[in-house]
Amino acid sequence: MAALTDLDRQLLSALREDGRASVASLARKLGVARATVNSRLERLVSSGTIVGFTARVRDEVDPLAIRAIALIAVEGRSADKVIRQLRGLPEIWALHTTNGGWDLVAELRTESLSDFDQVLGRIRGIDGIVNSETSLLLSSVLR
Repeated sequence: MAALTDLDRQLLSALREDGRASVASLARKLGVARATVNSRLERLVSSGTIVGFTARVRDEVDPLAIRAIALIAVEGRSADKVIRQLRGLPEIWALHTTNGGWDLVAELRTESLSDFDQVLGRIRGIDGIVNSETSLLLSSVLR
């Protein structure tokens, strides 16, 4: 991936605020031409910086969703391989590298406890994962 420019960062920030913003409104907000916004978006998508577009749903709308944080320890130099496999799990909403006793932090979301149990089994079965600890998220008091 190429290094992000200030304009790239501003564009990503604007998209985080409103992922449905039109190219024209993004161009106005950033003070650049629509063609510039289009080319930056194409480059950010093709480079893998933007990995997709999605709708975020309020937690209250789906109060029965099971949400959790999984702390994951990875064996030796297998982190890249483990990350590639974890990225393929639709129940993982975010994945972060970290320092300290754990190598990765995954944010999980499932529709039921049985789905949650199954995804934990799939995570723990990935070659290179040597340990994990998972905590259910009960309520969000600040977002």
